[in-house]
Amino acid sequence: MKSIWIVDDDQSIRFVLEKALLREDLPTRSFTNAREVLQALESADEENGPQILVSDIRMPGGSGLELLTKVKEKHPGLPVIIMTAFSDLDSAVSAFQGGAFEYLPKPFDLPKAVELIRRAVQESQREDIAEERMAAAPEMLGQAPAMQDVFRAIGRLSQSNVTVLITGESGSGKELVARALHKHSPRANGPFVAINTAAIPKDLLESELFGHERGAFTGAQTMRRGRFEQAEGGTLFLDEIGDMPFDLQTRLLRVLSDGHFYRVGGHSAVKANVRVIAATHQDLEQRVKEGAFREDLFHRLNVIRLRLPALRERGEDIPVLARHFLQQSAKQLGVEPKRISDAAVARLATFSFPGNVRQLENICHWLTVMAPAQLIEPKDLPPEVGAGPELAPAQEASALSQAPQAAEQGSTGAAVHGPERTQPGPSPSNGSSWESGLEAEALELLASGRHDVWDELTRRFESRLIVTALASTRGRRIEAAQKLGIGRNTITRKIQDLGLE
Repeated sequence: MKSIWIVDDDQSIRFVLEKALLREDLPTRSFTNAREVLQALESADEENGPQILVSDIRMPGGSGLELLTKVKEKHPGLPVIIMTAFSDLDSAVSAFQGGAFEYLPKPFDLPKAVELIRRAVQESQREDIAEERMAAAPEMLGQAPAMQDVFRAIGRLSQSNVTVLITGESGSGKELVARALHKHSPRANGPFVAINTAAIPKDLLESELFGHERGAFTGAQTMRRGRFEQAEGGTLFLDEIGDMPFDLQTRLLRVLSDGHFYRVGGHSAVKANVRVIAATHQDLEQRVKEGAFREDLFHRLNVIRLRLPALRERGEDIPVLARHFLQQSAKQLGVEPKRISDAAVARLATFSFPGNVRQLENICHWLTVMAPAQLIEPKDLPPEVGAGPELAPAQEASALSQAPQAAEQGSTGAAVHGPERTQPGPSPSNGSSWESGLEAEALELLASGRHDVWDELTRRFESRLIVTALASTRGRRIEAAQKLGIGRNTITRKIQDLGLE
């Protein structure tokens, strides 16, 4: 087992902790200041690194909080326990915000200190096991026949460089399929470069794709390589190809036809040794009929078409996906993973998931933050999932039969858990509906004769806003505060005042 690293300029503290931990068969290594620790971390390999870091806050040559920040930058998964005086509670709050596992007030009770360190060791070992499982897990998983068809297609295309068009609804995992096609292709050792053609303004997209020469336009002070050159020898993934401007479609067709292109403002042809994979949620045939998409480009892209099923078409995959995303969310937030009951899974199986697997992932992030207990029940699900009528026992049994427990026995891999993401949390309603709902709730409270309507609705509004922001930042308070436009102290105070701890 790796050792517990103790950092304190007080020799008596180091001595007491060393002896107590050795009695518990926990090896230790001691340091007198932060500089020594950072030097040791630089030279330590995987076997000789720390299992846990226990550090005092106030030390000559650098504080424990500064050490915490530097350690977390390079070793984000390492549990750090900060020791602090009783009168230094502000530092304790800062320690938690900086990612500390726990703080240990001085003077401390030795048995409790050892118990805390042992708990941190257990947490660290769980993290190590989880990382090993994640590394061993397949990048995609699905029991549904529709997903098995996708897997077979990826297998058949594994030795091919042919152009592929991936179709499917938003949030169904098209980029993950593109990455799998690249990973299992002869170009696997080359780069995988992705670009969402709908997310880049029209006047910048040409330069993004093909690059530009110095002086090609105002602000072009140096030559810049585009995505085609960045993907040389590898794969270029063009997401939402149906939204590409018509004039750029012509340039893309030329590259696909003869394998050459020109940088913006350039006069020399550049050869493109790139495999192109495109994706869209739109009906390209209809776009061709409408004159919004070139028919010849459509046929160039549509050599092999892969259709990715919507989540509602593969309900039997919901249990394993939900459990995987709960594990993933817990790891990102540094908390104990929550479990989901069969009844809650049954309720999820009846939901249509308009946002597909991405929406299920976001819901699991929300549950990790918001569910009050470790076991998630139907009542804990977010409103758009749990607001329907209670399922009768027969309906629950039917829903469970559509999501068999056999799917739960798979690995922790999931049908999508790649980079394609939007803001975490349940899909919001449109603006008019939530404002109408607010108005109706206000009228009901006003009619009831209450005299705290302002406070009540403000409390609900602030609670939901803060929880949603925390879900979008995976629990990082400082980042959530920045996104909301409020101060760090404000969000900390609001979390305490609103009972959101």
